[in-house]
Amino acid sequence: MKVAQVLHMNGGVGDASYANNSSVQQKVIRLTKRIREEGIRSLYCSTLPKSLAIADLGCSSGPNTLFVVSELIKTVEKLCRQLNHKSPEYKVFLNDLPGNDFNNIFKSLDTFKEKLCDEMEGRIGPCYFSGVPGSFYGRVFPNRSLHFVHSSYSLQWLSKVPEGLDNNKGNIYLNRTSPSNVVRAYYDQFQRDFCLFLKCRAEELVEGGRMVLTFLGRRNDDPCSKDGCYIWELMATALNDMVSEGIIKEEEVDSFNIPQYTPSPSEVKLEVLKEGSFCMKCLEVSEVNWNVFDDWNAAEFESERCDSVGDGGYNVAQCMRAVAEPLLVSHFGEDIIQEVFSRYQQILADRMSKEKTKFINVTILLTKKT
Repeated sequence: MKVAQVLHMNGGVGDASYANNSSVQQKVIRLTKRIREEGIRSLYCSTLPKSLAIADLGCSSGPNTLFVVSELIKTVEKLCRQLNHKSPEYKVFLNDLPGNDFNNIFKSLDTFKEKLCDEMEGRIGPCYFSGVPGSFYGRVFPNRSLHFVHSSYSLQWLSKVPEGLDNNKGNIYLNRTSPSNVVRAYYDQFQRDFCLFLKCRAEELVEGGRMVLTFLGRRNDDPCSKDGCYIWELMATALNDMVSEGIIKEEEVDSFNIPQYTPSPSEVKLEVLKEGSFCMKCLEVSEVNWNVFDDWNAAEFESERCDSVGDGGYNVAQCMRAVAEPLLVSHFGEDIIQEVFSRYQQILADRMSKEKTKFINVTILLTKKT
């Protein structure tokens, strides 16, 4: 599997699109707002830039993409008014892999700018947007060209499927039955990828530049704990049920592995310290229910989505479909997709009725050393 070619969220605005099934990610963005505000405020006050370059890495498409940008600009604008400073110009770079639905983002820019101007009563600095396709596990921007980097729910994705997973049979990710060499291969790949990410961003950020990064992670130090693995374990159950019924071949499941690693806070911290280019100003862990509508707050979600609240299995299956469908299609083909997610929905609903299920988030605020 060439991850950079097939890893992308479902585009468009259909029933299975990421744009319509990213409420979990939106909830996480809202939960981490305070950390981003701390980062952008401290950056502005320490550098007072006339031109502020912001990059969102793994921006995807849909409402969440520009939500973060809007939030950051409004924070700076309010700060400028408090300090009686002239607004900076904003250079916003939206980065994701080439398969991302950038067109959907670009179509919404005019509406976004109009709404932002209305909310700030027309008094904001000029905003310039650029789409930047490419893997963030490599250089994406010129030297010292960025002031603030944001990434949410992207860095758990690896640059490649780890090597040496041939004996991870019956699993599609880490599991309590995964051999020790498989666990080590996943962790080693995460270390290499995150270290490279940090090195690249250290070259692209100005001195004193900030990064706020949120991983889908785990609290537990055990890589095979339910915190980070359970959602994929249940998908593997659906696939293995289809193997037992002769719908798909056993070797197809055995050769399919998710290119993801959900790190613990200590693993994230260790890589930052080892790489050495950044000071860690904050590290926090938060959680959100698999079915985000269990945390229902009418102010946070569109009113037309209220009819989805009760069907947790459907909500979570659609969320995961928006994320995983391109990977599954590239390996198994399109014919099995509807059946996989129909079974997955039933399995999810059953497990969620019997136990509490949560996604764990690890968020860090970093400052580039001078």
